[in-house]
Amino acid sequence: MSTEPSGSTQLWNEDLAPTTAAQRTWRWYHFSALWVGMVMCIPAYTLSASLIEGGMSGYQAVLTVFLANAIVLLPMLLIGHAGTKYGIPYAVLARASFGTSGARLPALMRAIVACGWYGIQTWFGGSMIYTLLGVMAGGDIGGDKIAGLGINGGQLLCFLAFWAIQFYYIVHGMDAIRKLETYTAPLKIVICFVLLAWVHNKAGGFGDLLSAPSQFVEGGRKAGQFWSVFWPSLTAMVGFWATLALNIPDFTRFARTQRDQVIGQTVGLPVPMGLLAALAVIVTSATVVLYGKAIWDPVDLSSRMTGVAVLVALLILLIDTVSVNLAANLVGPAYDFSALAPKRISYKTGGYITAGIAILMMPWKILESTQGYIFTWLIGYSALLGPIAGVLIVDYYFVRKTELNVSELYREDGQYSYGKGWNIAALVAFVIGVLPNIPGFMNAAFPASFPHVSETFKTIYTYAWFVGIAISAVVYGVMMKGKTVSAVRAPAHP
Repeated sequence: MSTEPSGSTQLWNEDLAPTTAAQRTWRWYHFSALWVGMVMCIPAYTLSASLIEGGMSGYQAVLTVFLANAIVLLPMLLIGHAGTKYGIPYAVLARASFGTSGARLPALMRAIVACGWYGIQTWFGGSMIYTLLGVMAGGDIGGDKIAGLGINGGQLLCFLAFWAIQFYYIVHGMDAIRKLETYTAPLKIVICFVLLAWVHNKAGGFGDLLSAPSQFVEGGRKAGQFWSVFWPSLTAMVGFWATLALNIPDFTRFARTQRDQVIGQTVGLPVPMGLLAALAVIVTSATVVLYGKAIWDPVDLSSRMTGVAVLVALLILLIDTVSVNLAANLVGPAYDFSALAPKRISYKTGGYITAGIAILMMPWKILESTQGYIFTWLIGYSALLGPIAGVLIVDYYFVRKTELNVSELYREDGQYSYGKGWNIAALVAFVIGVLPNIPGFMNAAFPASFPHVSETFKTIYTYAWFVGIAISAVVYGVMMKGKTVSAVRAPAHP
């Protein structure tokens, strides 16, 4: 659809229009490369750290990460189907269930979460530049912390420098990102094996962390507490990719066939994620032998290398972080912001907005503690995104049986306008899906202000994504039952 469809008003622009046959260039290996590229990132590497700090053994941590990614793959494939079948992005798909105006709500929620992630990854990239400069200078750089920010001038400048590097890809669009992912994915796999060989050679083996039992065994520090750690950890791991599970149509709309997106994602997500977690555990086990303590941060580990190795390691981590950040955290919100006002905001302008908000969110503050990272950030936003996924999946598969009238998605007065552009059923299902998680979130985020939340609500919050997706799916299914048969089959406007 290269020209504006007749009858559409403020819901269409070139970036949001269905992809043409010429634009559908992604094969299965492009999707696999995309996922390998996104999986091999610093936050994913350090996920295992949070699990082992929580008391798991190395094997339990790796299995938890693998299981979470096998779970999140399912909504990824289900929602991705619509992108390939109709060539539409997530922000347009959401119009079928939330309404042509209501779809701005899930688009905005997904976008704000992605801005936070974009900032976090940019902070990691800036930290690498800061570390590299520190190693080259032979000591700390940057001086005292800036009042109110909590970081020093050197850290701030390095953060802004890395932010500026990524701007090239915002300007040059999706195809530049696809090429970057495809060419860097094999490099990342090679580097993983090089890192394994390096630590094995240096440490004379892989250390004792691998054989260390979990703290949940009888006589251990957390004996009998495995499930109370496992479930919130699993929810947090699912939450790690919950954003992509929603906006995966932004990528699958460029797939040649459904087979390409299904095989590509299945090959590219759960196994590489599990292998990366295993790599993290193995390498960190060796650092105990090398440095007398477990070093989970790959930037910190790189800074301890000597000679040219530190330069090579940090440069590779920099390339990795750029490729992950652009694919996982820029493409989605750029489309989402564009969908808020298609006539005024293009995909590129949406990218500029994403990059701007990422600075304002001060990502280093989100990362100040593991508790804040897992219980407040990862689980907190999974509580918001789970209900949206529940509505999208039930609407597309059970209400519409995968049949959409694409031209109507771009009409303010069409069959997806519901009441003044809002589908009340979707809003109610979303709100009811989120509500049970609010007390637990308030307790996790602000424990001093909300100390008396019951154990029941705290337990519900540990299952936030699962609770949200299940409740919203059921509520939406019940409210839409028998309501939309005539609307779904309504003839298209001339």
